[in-house]
Amino acid sequence: MRRAPARRPLAALATLAMAATIGVTAMSMSAAQAAAGNLSLGAGADGSSKASGTSYGNVKDGSLSTYWSPSGSTGTISIKWGSATTVSSASIVETSGASGRIGSWKLINADSGSVLKTGNGAGVISFSSTSLKKLTFEITSASSTPQVAEFETYAGGTAPTSSPTSSPTSSPTSSPTSSPTSSPTAPPSGSWPSATGTKKVSSTINVSGTLDGGYVRYYGISSGDQNESQPPIFQLSDGATLKNVIIGTGAGDGVHCTGTCTLVNVWWEDVGEDAATLKGSSSSQVMTVNGGGAKGASDKVFQHNGPGKFVIKNFTVTDFGKLYRSCGNCSKQYARTVVVDNIKVTAPGKSLVGINSNLGDKATITNVTIYNDSSKKISICDEYKGVTSGEPSKIGSGPSSACGYSTSSITYK
Repeated sequence: MRRAPARRPLAALATLAMAATIGVTAMSMSAAQAAAGNLSLGAGADGSSKASGTSYGNVKDGSLSTYWSPSGSTGTISIKWGSATTVSSASIVETSGASGRIGSWKLINADSGSVLKTGNGAGVISFSSTSLKKLTFEITSASSTPQVAEFETYAGGTAPTSSPTSSPTSSPTSSPTSSPTSSPTAPPSGSWPSATGTKKVSSTINVSGTLDGGYVRYYGISSGDQNESQPPIFQLSDGATLKNVIIGTGAGDGVHCTGTCTLVNVWWEDVGEDAATLKGSSSSQVMTVNGGGAKGASDKVFQHNGPGKFVIKNFTVTDFGKLYRSCGNCSKQYARTVVVDNIKVTAPGKSLVGINSNLGDKATITNVTIYNDSSKKISICDEYKGVTSGEPSKIGSGPSSACGYSTSSITYK
């Protein structure tokens, strides 16, 4: 259907700038205090726009070294949950190099559109306890492009309770000496590579043979939104290989494979419309994704529109909607096959595999490790009734003759 990093321990927050409005206070907070009740950890994120090299997901990854910036000096960033969540305070943390840039702002209940609070400057925002699915921080003025490192959220009783200082201090009053014991378990470290350079892409790069990117970051073919019918940043011809590439913000529709293709160690830092799509024309064609990872996919990571087989192995995914989806409403449908093996998954996410069992789709899923999903909200395999027009309908979930996996192949950490 066409619409359709590892968690790091939270660093100690620097003392926040004193805001000019009631309900916003400047204070310091230890990492252990923050990790104990920060509802943003494990939630989703989106926004109005994002500057090149930044990601919505950076505001809730527990790290002060990553951040989100709007494409201009104003914009919105939101934290969102799959079900109604009670929140009574938020903490907006700027990067150390951009402290004081945020001017006026609004905190909005995105479910109802009501304004919960207004003010000036980053800091801790207290408001009446509210049950909602999405909380939006709207920056309405700034001295220059803001850099929001963290958008923390807290429920009643878990918000910071320190007394405000009389004026902002230049450094935290204390620093944690060890990682907070309550922080989420993280996948093995060292999997995400650093870019060796950057390359802005203005039109689709066609690949025949092998393109080894040497871990250069390719970005900027689109604005970074989720709009349909965006151009791919790479288009691979039958038999082509794309390897050692980082795809940054503004990835458009990612990678298109027109036939058999191989992706080796391709890393999507901020998935656009989709990360990659197998279009193809023959049931004998195979798209193989070996290694690499993806994050920030509000809908799908991999889309299967043509016939053939899709293989995903040795892959890492975090903050996503669906890892793989067999097209639910393409005008021409096929019986498709997907193989998923040795996958590291970090919540939040909705489902790993979606297939159209009524059309003969088959999935094989083995060796999956899921982090930070103790309630097992991420569905492993969903079955749909695929159609050629209109919308597909979900008809089942779990192990079956079509969804081939054993619960013993799924490990939770």
